[in-house]
Amino acid sequence: MSDTQIKPTDAELALLRILWSRGPSTVREVFAVLTEERTTGYTTVLKTFQIMHGKGLVARDTSQRSHIYTPVFSETEVQGRLLDDIVEKAFGGSAGRLVLCALADKPADPDEIAAIRALLDQLENPS
Repeated sequence: MSDTQIKPTDAELALLRILWSRGPSTVREVFAVLTEERTTGYTTVLKTFQIMHGKGLVARDTSQRSHIYTPVFSETEVQGRLLDDIVEKAFGGSAGRLVLCALADKPADPDEIAAIRALLDQLENPS
């Protein structure tokens, strides 16, 4: 799968977040976590996983009665691809405009500001 195809829907992203935090899981396990935050049906989760498997977003282990699903891409890979898409579509390819807009809209906490400063220092003075 090419990098440009890593574009999960919101529903798929919700399931991926659970897999990233829990590790490989069955549909029932993911369903149990998901229903703590929203109302959904078991068959909806199952069908979404089947679609995700077809798209190459998850791998499926069928060696046991309950299939185990594992994300194919790391959280960082998916976030990077989605961010690249937003930067291109909404900010004309300018990462700086994205950062300025994001910080103006939702200010960072002190720890985040320190991490941003450290990254800027590293970008300005690569050693």
